[in-house]
Amino acid sequence: MNTIVEGALTFRFPKGCQASKYDDWAFYRNQFQPVAKGCKAVDIVCITADACWLLEIKDYRQDDRTKAIDIAQQLATKVRDTLAGLASAAKNANNTEERQFAHQAVASNRRWRVALHLEQPATLRRLWPAPIDQSNMLKKLRTKVLKAVDAHPVICDRNTLPSKVPWTVR
Repeated sequence: MNTIVEGALTFRFPKGCQASKYDDWAFYRNQFQPVAKGCKAVDIVCITADACWLLEIKDYRQDDRTKAIDIAQQLATKVRDTLAGLASAAKNANNTEERQFAHQAVASNRRWRVALHLEQPATLRRLWPAPIDQSNMLKKLRTKVLKAVDAHPVICDRNTLPSKVPWTVR
């Protein structure tokens, strides 16, 4: 079982599922990001037999969201930039392991899947008067932002993981 820690969350991926913390890759940090100034990346790329999952993690349980950009638009930018980065890494990554992983991720027999793991505070705060409306955000992602990549993106948290995602979270 592959385990990846992102902040206070631990993601576990079952046997037969390859997962990597893409935003930590040497290729992304040293080769791709300096050339494509300002490019962004999802947190984790997960490869299953029939899909390549692009997983972004947002945990607002301790710290409030401070960015002005809409989360849906931010996710769309990260997905776009990650797809470009994976395509480039499949051909040009200096690290053999990263190049092979990227090659498998962009294989034509896999469809793209997008997931946003969104943890929100259990109690409302003065600076956080209302939680992010997941159903509204999901609608925005499906109809406008990610339709060309994944018409059925997933928004979840530790307590609402759908059975279609191949990981568990603690």
